[in-house]
Amino acid sequence: MANAPGLDFEKPIIELERKIEELKGFTAHKDIDISGEIKRLEEKLEHIKKDIYDNLTPWQRVQIARHPKRPYTLDYIDTMMTDFIELHGDRHFADDRALICGLAKLDGEGIVVIGHQKGRDTKENLQRNFGSAHPEGYRKALRVMKIAEKFSLPIISFIDTPGAYPGIGAEERGQAEAIAYNLRQMADLKTIILVFVIGEGGSGGALGIGVGDKVYVLENAYYSVISPEGCAAILWKERSKSPEAAAALKLTAKDLFEMHIIDDIIKEPLGGAHRDPHQTAENIKKAIKKDLASLKSIPKEKLVDMRYAKIRSIGVFKES
Repeated sequence: MANAPGLDFEKPIIELERKIEELKGFTAHKDIDISGEIKRLEEKLEHIKKDIYDNLTPWQRVQIARHPKRPYTLDYIDTMMTDFIELHGDRHFADDRALICGLAKLDGEGIVVIGHQKGRDTKENLQRNFGSAHPEGYRKALRVMKIAEKFSLPIISFIDTPGAYPGIGAEERGQAEAIAYNLRQMADLKTIILVFVIGEGGSGGALGIGVGDKVYVLENAYYSVISPEGCAAILWKERSKSPEAAAALKLTAKDLFEMHIIDDIIKEPLGGAHRDPHQTAENIKKAIKKDLASLKSIPKEKLVDMRYAKIRSIGVFKES
């Protein structure tokens, strides 16, 4: 992934990667042995990578979560699952392409998968609405989740959205009501629900498919009540304060785990999921297989009670 678009703080890494590629290309056409120099640069590259990626700020992690090469829901479906059949429409208004919903198999086992989907180029982003779902998207997701409950299929939910679409049309069709209704219904669904924040986890748009028995956040993803830019605009009236807002929001996987908001962190390859999507998918798959094995034996009614208790335990309350 050396040719992937780089972020500002990745410039030393990208420059060194290019130099190594140039030297390898040079030796391929010249009868000169500079393998020692290449090895030295590769060792230096690994040291620089570790130093940078082990000390990322919250804002830098937000930037990685938004990386244009980062794997999306359909990428994980293609990598981890088979026999995927996409289901369309909410049976009320339309089909929302910002939310993928369907049936699939994971190592031969039937599952239901839902998830936000962004585009790879301008045309697809317009079709997918940049991963910001309308009310019909959340109603479609609930319709498919009800199918999962009916046939006792586990639900795998992938969250990757800056937030639910805030346009007039979405508000007229009941955006807030659709999300709130999903929250209530998901809390009471009598089947296993596993949630993975794979990129951006923005506000109610994320929560609309985010209630689960287990909630995971990828190492460089974020989960927040508001985007850093939105927070900066409200508190400081200027976008340039976004890095400060990201730090104040405690939106990183590490912060969320320490506050017991999520169950665990999914490890990413050094540099982010986009540098090795297959390894990232394998890490997610291991978590899914482990949880399915442990949760299947729990009676459905108890599963719902445990889910409710888990939600109620989040947060600290103080009385003055």
